[in-house]
Amino acid sequence: MEIILFGLFILTGIINILYNLSFFSFTSASSEKSQALNLPVSVIVCAKNEEENLQNFIPKILEQNHPDFELILINDASADNSLEVMEHFQNIDPRVKIVNVQNIEAFWANKKYALTLGIKKASNKYLLFTDADCVPQSKEWITEMTNHFTTKEIVLGYGGYFKQKKSLLNKLIRFETLLTAIQYFSYAKLGIPYMGVGRNLAYTSERFYELKGFASHLHIKSGDDDLFVNEAANHENTAICFSENSITRSVPKKSFSEWTKQKRRHVSTVKQYQQKHRVLLGVYYSARLLFWLLFILLSILQIFPIAVLSILFIKLIFDGIVYYNAAEKLDEKDVIWFYPFLDIFLIFFQLAIFSSNLISKPGQWK
Repeated sequence: MEIILFGLFILTGIINILYNLSFFSFTSASSEKSQALNLPVSVIVCAKNEEENLQNFIPKILEQNHPDFELILINDASADNSLEVMEHFQNIDPRVKIVNVQNIEAFWANKKYALTLGIKKASNKYLLFTDADCVPQSKEWITEMTNHFTTKEIVLGYGGYFKQKKSLLNKLIRFETLLTAIQYFSYAKLGIPYMGVGRNLAYTSERFYELKGFASHLHIKSGDDDLFVNEAANHENTAICFSENSITRSVPKKSFSEWTKQKRRHVSTVKQYQQKHRVLLGVYYSARLLFWLLFILLSILQIFPIAVLSILFIKLIFDGIVYYNAAEKLDEKDVIWFYPFLDIFLIFFQLAIFSSNLISKPGQWK
């Protein structure tokens, strides 16, 4: 039995290292530089009860240096003064267009329905998406993201979160966001794109209409970003953009319960991914979980302790190299110094999320 447990521990360690080697495809890469095309772009922001965020962050989009863009603001049946804020910006800037969505029974509280109306309103075929609580990190954001449309139809960007000092929750949220980005950027770099984040995502309206929009998953509340990319992206039509000027930052959740609700919604879409993507993600998560479970068990039973610690040390070195390289590219270096503890917590947190979703369905878009 001791040999079997130790053998399984070695196997999970090898799988973890193999995944880290695949992640080097992104973490060791340089951001692609392309000539500024100044394409006509429609920036689309869907907001539901985002009055304060709209006031604070929409000016940052309107300040972009890109010479040819419009801003589509979608009021998704807000109960606050979001519409009034949008109308204020429309009155002072002709580039702003408003789509005022009313709830109807067939599409009650469905963000995909609201986004579809916004896309239909767009005058340009190049679409760039972000959220009402997002801020572009530079005035070149639109240009940086849309330059990749030279040869591609979909551009995956990085949507990070604002840093908050002395907040463990903030570091945990940002570490989880970093780890997710490492995966979807790396797989896309390897020709296996499987998801993107709506905080920073671009695609053409032509590709949207080819797939009949969100029709195949319209019945699912979440997934306007990752499920669309999972269906629409392939090794030929997808680019990744992680240059410093292409990053957006969002307001992170302020409580653990709010973040948990958000992650439950995100995780609920994974079962709709293509099978090859579910297998890749499932093996990676299972290997990480089993590695730590076996490490704890072998440590308690004192089975080959020196060998076990050596394997752990090797795995942590590979983890550290991948995490550091990615964090340096995406300006998240302060979250990785305690990465073993954050990683362990995140693994068991995700297990709790999966279990909760089996018991009850997560909440919808609010």
